[in-house]
Amino acid sequence: MDFPDLSAMAMEFWLLLLMFQIQVSPVQGKAETVMCVKKTNPLQVTYEYYQFGDQIIGAIGSLFVDAFGKLSFRNYPKTKYEGELIAMPKAYQHVLALIFAVKEINGNPKILPNVSLGFHIYDSYFNARMTLQNTLRLLTCVNRIVPNFNCDKSKNLIAVIGGVNAEISLQRANIIDLYKVTQIAYCASTPEMNAKIPSFYRVAPSEELQYTGIVQLLLHFQWTWVGILAGDYDLGDKFLRTLIPMLSQYGICIGLMAKIPVVNYAINLMEFFMNLKSLYYSLTDSTFKALIVNSDHKTVENFKLWLYSNSISEDLPETSIGKVWIMTAHWEFSSLPLFAGFDINVFHGALSFTIQSKEILAFPKFLQSLRPNFPRGNGFIKTFWEQAFNCLFDDSVEKVESSDICTGEEKLETLPGIVFEISMTGQSYSVYNSVYAIAHALHKFYTSRTKVREKVDRGRVNPPNLQPWQVMPRAVCNDNCHPGYNKQKKEGEQFCCYNCVPCPAGKISNQKDMDDCFECPEDQYASRNQDQCFPKTLNFLSFSEPLGITFVFLALSCSLGTSLVLGIFVKNHDTPIVKANNRALSYSLLVALLLCFLCSLLFIGRPQPVTCCLRQTAFAIIFSMAISCVLAKTMTVVLAFMATKPGSQLRKWTGRRLTNSVLCCSFIQAMICFLWLCTSPPFPDLDTHSLSKEIIVQCNEGSVVMFYCALGYLGCLAMVSFTVAFLARKLPSSFNEAKFITFSMVVFCSVWFSFIPAYLSTKGKYMVAMEIFSILASGAGLTAFIFFPKCYIIVLKPDLNRKEQLMRRNK
Repeated sequence: MDFPDLSAMAMEFWLLLLMFQIQVSPVQGKAETVMCVKKTNPLQVTYEYYQFGDQIIGAIGSLFVDAFGKLSFRNYPKTKYEGELIAMPKAYQHVLALIFAVKEINGNPKILPNVSLGFHIYDSYFNARMTLQNTLRLLTCVNRIVPNFNCDKSKNLIAVIGGVNAEISLQRANIIDLYKVTQIAYCASTPEMNAKIPSFYRVAPSEELQYTGIVQLLLHFQWTWVGILAGDYDLGDKFLRTLIPMLSQYGICIGLMAKIPVVNYAINLMEFFMNLKSLYYSLTDSTFKALIVNSDHKTVENFKLWLYSNSISEDLPETSIGKVWIMTAHWEFSSLPLFAGFDINVFHGALSFTIQSKEILAFPKFLQSLRPNFPRGNGFIKTFWEQAFNCLFDDSVEKVESSDICTGEEKLETLPGIVFEISMTGQSYSVYNSVYAIAHALHKFYTSRTKVREKVDRGRVNPPNLQPWQVMPRAVCNDNCHPGYNKQKKEGEQFCCYNCVPCPAGKISNQKDMDDCFECPEDQYASRNQDQCFPKTLNFLSFSEPLGITFVFLALSCSLGTSLVLGIFVKNHDTPIVKANNRALSYSLLVALLLCFLCSLLFIGRPQPVTCCLRQTAFAIIFSMAISCVLAKTMTVVLAFMATKPGSQLRKWTGRRLTNSVLCCSFIQAMICFLWLCTSPPFPDLDTHSLSKEIIVQCNEGSVVMFYCALGYLGCLAMVSFTVAFLARKLPSSFNEAKFITFSMVVFCSVWFSFIPAYLSTKGKYMVAMEIFSILASGAGLTAFIFFPKCYIIVLKPDLNRKEQLMRRNK
């Protein structure tokens, strides 16, 4: 069995039928169309449409607009409407959708077998008095309206469909609720009526859902500077109260908030048009490009009427106001026949939320089969036909000589879409679904008599996914802040108006209109334009880069040179020069210098836990050994001259005891380093802050106190050695090492004193490079000034490396 998508609502409708125990009986024959005739009766209402059926569906349509009707209190109120009416052809499709749905259901034996549906349709005229009167007429079909009595028992009114807006729905809802008749609003979207009136249902989505959709639409196109128009009545006030906080929550500013005046009997047309003219200039003078509109159909049509009447005047040369209109779904893009040829550029680029619908293939054929010459009880079609096609029938009440004659063969598909559509609109589809919901409920009622209540939530229509199908204008108070800038509020203006200021150093903004700039992650840095983050490169002295290769070459060269010197000394260990000033100390010093050159290689490459622990500790111990050897060799020269005096006790210090003192000095440094490694050893660390674009991979010294203790002790040894050598530099002696030691210590101290400021002023691998350079330079200075003169004599002047020559020079 085929039903539209409203089974949930139909179930609730069926339950309502069970609650009120509606009594129905099968029909004896097919449905027939008759007209409720009331000859020459003063209570007669011209526009109605009645079709007999076992169950009657009532409807309050909205086909005609009360243009200039005005209630007079001088005469007795009349029930026959005598105002001047303007037809709304597009709204006539709502009535035709109801008739088409009833026809389909009656022709389908699977839905309601042996039961026929009928309908009774009146119009509201967008007039409260006529809406209330015709609502009462739905409840009875006698010559006189008797409130609170259901006089016509033969008319089984089971539901009333209607309500092109909330006002009309509310006007009829309170009366119908007294009769316990279910009513369905196909366009009204106010959920409050559901809570106040138990018998009230609606098939239109809640308007508050549309507000959420409006906010999402504005955020999608980054429209943060908008205008709002609302009707000057209660629902317009509610629209503003609901939407404005939502806009503020998402940072959307309101450049203009105005109310469209509503035509009523308390305002004359001149005042109405003057208000609209003032509103027009307010819109055209505003800088925003998006305009949110919430108003009833009648007011918008009056706005178009005013634009049309002024479009040829000098005051209003153009009908477009240069805005993107954003409208809620309860207003269709329709037009009165009067505006069929009107230039609608004023709504150019308008966006409107629509009600969910599906294509009904048989509906256009049904519309094309309509003929006004055979109305069969349809009191609407001739007036619709005349105003839609701008013609008159021969029997028309109105007589205009210049008007064309209606033949009845005019084609509905030739009408402009803003006047009448052949395909089913969203509101017509809601009417169509409402009829099927009633039929579905009746089907359940007839096929099952059990009183099983089943609670099913009614589905809601989600706002449509809007696509950027055209180039949209910008709706902002000022230009957007580009990436790399952030917003700064303008004093004395709304929060949507701001200046754009560059991000502070080290911070970025990677999107438009960011409130604040932010810092990049620690492993990234800000681009030059401060609009994105780039990954930082690792900074350490590697073996593969030119600087690292250079230091490796120098370290190995110095090590090789020191090894050659040690080999020469070992080969000539019995010569006087090698024996002079303690041969064991010379060997120890050469070994220490060789290790110093090799330990510099620990500083090259990415820091690892082992290399970090060995770097500074090995350097401190080995250099303390080398400086201790230099100090011991200097003391050997001094003691050699002091021990020549008869009975001197210093002679015993010139042998192994002096050599052992070297080990003692080195042992103290080793203990300092041992405590350092036990308490807080060095470890690999990443420095992400010192360099803006690089991450320094370094060895964290762990305990800074122990680090400076080791360096301080090494500095003390160097200063003592330099001082002793400087004092002994003029002692007479062949091969006097005191002079050479003095020169070597001058080089050593100069290198390390220069190292301190250079080390502190550099970062990353260049800091490590400075330390390697200092190690190599100071070690090379010691080797060159102490041992190269001796190697020169040993290798190139062997005749001077004799004891006789040494004794002669001593004398």
